[in-house]
Amino acid sequence: MPYYVYIVRCRDNSLYTGVALNINNRIKQHNFGYRGAKSLRGKTPVILVYTESYNSKSEALKREREIKEWRKEKKEQLIKNVKV
Repeated sequence: MPYYVYIVRCRDNSLYTGVALNINNRIKQHNFGYRGAKSLRGKTPVILVYTESYNSKSEALKREREIKEWRKEKKEQLIKNVKV
């Protein structure tokens, strides 16, 4: 089962990066408050804008960490160059 690194755009136009096995369920969790990330409280609804898939959780977490270190401009460029 693949792991996904995803980026969502929040209501305030900020970006959030995460890892999930099931992206659709994870977006629902973020938007409806059930097990959503605390940092997204008050920023919902979120919209999925980017995904990547990986064969292992460790690979996905490594990539998530890399993306989270980027400035917003670099994340926007990544999003702009790839369709969801």
